[in-house]
Amino acid sequence: MTQKQNFTNEGWTFMETLIVIAIVLILTSIVGFTGIQYLDRARTAAARSQIDSFALAMESYYIDCGRYPTDEQGLEALWKNPTIEPVSPNWAGPYIYKKTPNDPWGNPYEYKTPGHEGLPFSIRSFGADGREGGDGKNADITSWEE
Repeated sequence: MTQKQNFTNEGWTFMETLIVIAIVLILTSIVGFTGIQYLDRARTAAARSQIDSFALAMESYYIDCGRYPTDEQGLEALWKNPTIEPVSPNWAGPYIYKKTPNDPWGNPYEYKTPGHEGLPFSIRSFGADGREGGDGKNADITSWEE
């Protein structure tokens, strides 16, 4: 007696494979675009947080030194004792935990004293485009606005 072998066509056809690849690509692109939106929000939140940290450190600097750093001394005065005059003998820093970083887009923060509309100082990130003004991810993030 001979045994009859039963071969079945199990597996995917070429068309089914193409459909699965197309679905995977569509889902991947949707996730990618959504992720980019969250990345922009995260960068904006990080810039706001860093500016708030700098502002708090500025107040500690002021308490110790009796004044805010000059424009020339800048935010670097929060990390290391300034060598540019006027140098305070009461500097007790560092007032921040790490060397002054750039904003989340890789641009330096702008520091000015006196600040915006009579404030003692202003700190600003120019956003993703690195230029003043803008909307959305290109909007300025400042120490004087929420």
